[in-house]
Amino acid sequence: MADIAELTALIEPEVKALGFALVRIKLFGSGDEYTLQIMAENPSTKQLVIEDCATISRRLSDVLDEADPIEDAYRLEVSSPGIDRPLTRLHDFLEWAGHEAKINATEIVSGRKSFRGILKGVEGEEILFADAKAGDVSIPFALVGDAKLVLTDKLIAASMPLSSDGADEFETEE
Repeated sequence: MADIAELTALIEPEVKALGFALVRIKLFGSGDEYTLQIMAENPSTKQLVIEDCATISRRLSDVLDEADPIEDAYRLEVSSPGIDRPLTRLHDFLEWAGHEAKINATEIVSGRKSFRGILKGVEGEEILFADAKAGDVSIPFALVGDAKLVLTDKLIAASMPLSSDGADEFETEE
């Protein structure tokens, strides 16, 4: 299996050269069913449109074919992080402060490993969090195993689509 750090070193400069920010790289699957998932975003909108995904996919396909960093066959998947996005970078926790999130730590922090509550921001390398059960906690970023936003009305309002033109236009057969 390929090393994520090596893949990141190969992929991130290409994504940045296209004007996008890399959110996450994940390689998963088994046997002959591997998927290399690349999540990226437009830094100004925090979203990707389908044309952006296609542009990134074409660029990465060429680079990955040339470098051949993954021994096994795999499917390349390029996508937007979505509304209930994963929080993978320290600045994500600051950027989405005020929103509800779930955080799973790799070690016990304040007597727990799982948290659900409101992101309060970042102080140094610590995530400030108001957990619904444990109260205010400070979670070291280095101990975050998995984190993502929780789908709420507030998050939906903050993540409105770039354009909803044509969303209500559809044809039906009578």
